[in-house]
Amino acid sequence: MRTTPPALLPLLRSQVQGDVLATVYLSPDSEFSVTELAHRAGVSVKAVAHEVARLVDAGLLADRRAGNLRLVRRGPVTPLTQPLTDLLAVTYGAIPVLAEALAAVPGIEAAYVYGSWAARYRGEPGPVPGDVDVLVVGTADLDTLDEVAREAGTRLRREVAIHRVSPSTWADPPANDAFLASVRTRPLVALELVDRGAV
Repeated sequence: MRTTPPALLPLLRSQVQGDVLATVYLSPDSEFSVTELAHRAGVSVKAVAHEVARLVDAGLLADRRAGNLRLVRRGPVTPLTQPLTDLLAVTYGAIPVLAEALAAVPGIEAAYVYGSWAARYRGEPGPVPGDVDVLVVGTADLDTLDEVAREAGTRLRREVAIHRVSPSTWADPPANDAFLASVRTRPLVALELVDRGAV
């Protein structure tokens, strides 16, 4: 069955391919199990295993066995490595970069990407997003969130804006809150805040 090219980067074969490549290429010193990659992408292990096999065959990824785990890492450095890393950073990079950065911030109950980036990720056609909008639910320190936004923006090569709301406001938004009403009716991409230092 032929899939529609992803709106974020139509050069890729599938959304899963973009998620897998971005996760691995933007953490070049890390290894990921196929199960972890599937969890991060929100798809089946079988779908990721199929994509990983294709990417290993192409030399873009490398893998090894550790017991019953298949561990995946970036493939050998070639002339394609840096341009591909740069392209993945400005397209699919928001999920792995922000999930990693926000995982270390105390006081976050949930985090979502919204706005034009989320719309492209969810398949809505349109122009390349100019920035990445993030909604954090919790009590995280605003100065810390500003620092995360600056650092993530440098890695993603685009502005990152983080908006914080309290858990009670997110659970039961005021009727006159146009911002939250808009966010809730548009595409959202949940960030899995996994601290890889604890993995």
